[in-house]
Amino acid sequence: MSQVRAILFDMDGVLIEAKDWHYQALNDALSLFGMDIDRESHLATFDGLPTKDKLDILGKSKGLPKELHAFINQLKQKYTQQIIWQNCAPLFHHQYALSRLKREGYKLAVCSNSIRETVSMMMTLSQLDKYLDLQLSNQDVTKAKPSPDIYHLAMERLGVVAEETLILEDNEHGIQAARASGAHVMVIGSVDDVSYERIKSQINNIEGATS
Repeated sequence: MSQVRAILFDMDGVLIEAKDWHYQALNDALSLFGMDIDRESHLATFDGLPTKDKLDILGKSKGLPKELHAFINQLKQKYTQQIIWQNCAPLFHHQYALSRLKREGYKLAVCSNSIRETVSMMMTLSQLDKYLDLQLSNQDVTKAKPSPDIYHLAMERLGVVAEETLILEDNEHGIQAARASGAHVMVIGSVDDVSYERIKSQINNIEGATS
């Protein structure tokens, strides 16, 4: 029988409604060089990838010079921080969910393709940091999602195996990483789907199916 002991959350689109923030910030940086990403391409190709991977794709597909990538990335992070400070705020149903899960003894972690500073800032401003046992960013692994490395690292640090782990993910790259990790996966449509009741229902289904 599988018993869920750890719950791992993606951040953007799961705990924080930040997809448009990253999209806006990157386009603001790219616009200085006469380039942008249209929304359809963002959703189909770029959603959930680290900024450096997005810039690599733009280098190959649109000829964005490699020597500009580091500067654009820095500029994008600066714009992202400004948007976070303006928009990131606590959501009651997320605080309620994580606080109850924490009290019930589950190990909780956020595993994001964002950089470490962005993860820390969003978790602090959303007031979710105090419930988390672990915060991981794309800087903690060699290969970001869709590689499962970040989820394997989280399980290792939390002392659990895949059969004891539930991952909440919302985009194609993240879902691919979660499934490749071997853990149980709960696909999220929006931040509103992340509630205590839904998570517990998913856990009950997992444990009931393997009893």
